[in-house]
Amino acid sequence: MNPNHYSVIMAGGIGSRFWPMSRNAKPKQFLDILGTGRTLLQQSFDRLKKICPEKQILIVTNEAYVGLVTEQLPGINPSQVLGEPYRKNTAPCIAYAAHKINALNPEAVMLVAPSDHVITDEDGFVRCVNKGLEFVSGKESLLTIGIKPSRPDTGYGYIQMVADKTNEEFKITKVKTFTEKPNLEMAKFFLQSGEFAWNAGIFMWSAKSILSAMEEFLPEMNHQFSACKNDYNTPAEHQAMIEVYERCPSISIDFAVMEKAKNVYVMSADFGWSDLGTYGSLHEHIPRDKNQNAVTGKQVMIYDSKNCFINVPKEKLVVLQGLEDYIVVDTGDVLLVCRKQDEQQIRQFVNDVQISKGDRFV
Repeated sequence: MNPNHYSVIMAGGIGSRFWPMSRNAKPKQFLDILGTGRTLLQQSFDRLKKICPEKQILIVTNEAYVGLVTEQLPGINPSQVLGEPYRKNTAPCIAYAAHKINALNPEAVMLVAPSDHVITDEDGFVRCVNKGLEFVSGKESLLTIGIKPSRPDTGYGYIQMVADKTNEEFKITKVKTFTEKPNLEMAKFFLQSGEFAWNAGIFMWSAKSILSAMEEFLPEMNHQFSACKNDYNTPAEHQAMIEVYERCPSISIDFAVMEKAKNVYVMSADFGWSDLGTYGSLHEHIPRDKNQNAVTGKQVMIYDSKNCFINVPKEKLVVLQGLEDYIVVDTGDVLLVCRKQDEQQIRQFVNDVQISKGDRFV
């Protein structure tokens, strides 16, 4: 393995669209929501061990979850777990990791990936990332992965690519534009044009390149992290980050850097990727019965129902009749029954519950 290769797993989210399975105390990345025996975080770590040495995989998470990370990855060195004192979106998260890695190895190239993705073709993923890391090594380039779209999905952001007729595996082209989640009509146009890919939120760059881009587009924030250069990888790091994060804006790396920089490239890929952002996406990855019901629970009886996602305690008897395209989740203290087409409202449900019932159920 290349000693200059590093990986960063972003694992600080609360997964509110997976409520009530995902809760503040234990978000979705720490759950075995696919029933594989490994949590999403563990699966991500297992995958990245094929790309770089274990000791060069960093996990950035909220400081409240540091204990969960070390519990689920028992062999990891505590210095590899970066506890963020506040949730400030992906730009500060990536800045923290990049500055820490740069202090360790100025020649480092980095893969940055979320902890909650499903990748079914792991060999293809490894080939893709290795090619990408080779591409960004020694270059002032920022590379993102674009997934070949299979449907006009309105839940993903899109990347428009510069036209290229070649058929090489994992072809790399310049980015034309980034587009936020479109409406259905626009998503259909994107699919038909052949110029657009889903934005997977997976990035590769050298530590120097991303820090240079942040100096250009987020100079005040980058200065805060740069001022701590003597604190990284020392006992002073934690207190320094508390002070830095208090002054950091809450902003995504896409909006702050990727949509503004001129040296952004996209690598086209198709390795069985899915962003497990909603119950609807999870429904596609769980075994289904002849009526397309995805059921987790041993005592579930279903009548005249189809295309439902059902997750209930293993020994709880649940009888369902006459449901189509519904989400039914029972966690013991919370029961959610919601139409799949309305699952984007779950975040609002969580806010309403917190206001009216307090933190107990969130």
